[in-house]
Amino acid sequence: MNDTNEIKVWDPLVRIFHWSLASAFFIAYLTEDDWMDVHVYAGYVIAGLIAFRLVWGLIGTRHARFGDFVRSPRDVLAYLKDMALFHPKRYLGHNPAGGAMVVALLVSLVITVLTGISVYGAEESAGPLAGVLSNAPEFVGDVTEELHEFFANFTLFLVVLHVVGVVLAGLQHGENLVRSMINGKKRVE
Repeated sequence: MNDTNEIKVWDPLVRIFHWSLASAFFIAYLTEDDWMDVHVYAGYVIAGLIAFRLVWGLIGTRHARFGDFVRSPRDVLAYLKDMALFHPKRYLGHNPAGGAMVVALLVSLVITVLTGISVYGAEESAGPLAGVLSNAPEFVGDVTEELHEFFANFTLFLVVLHVVGVVLAGLQHGENLVRSMINGKKRVE
């Protein structure tokens, strides 16, 4: 495919954010028991990336803005139905299901980060909440740790769904969506 049939959709900041977040999440996920310092730093990177994405979702380029891809639950369900029937509408930016996944991943990651910071404060007497949580009853650390692990695993589940959705949408529309998240370009119809 030549460049005249393609248009720039994903700006460099969206692409760097996407791959950096994926990398930081997997580093945090894989180091959670063995390398606490690496786990914590990866969590802080995730927090910073989320903060950036929330701002960029408001002021960024057209397809980066939440207003471009956050749709109603009705629109998301209609899109999923059309996808199951193998005739979904093609979107240049995120489709309604992809937009819903962005929101779900961000919410799950925010909860994972907040519970992680809470566990770190309560059980390790470290981090930004150490002053508040270092003398908390033991059950506070236990509860936040369970929540942290649940949402880390839930985020991984969402990542798997995201990858399946990307593969299905790519097959249904005959395009390489992973490539477009690398070079920023999608086919013009």
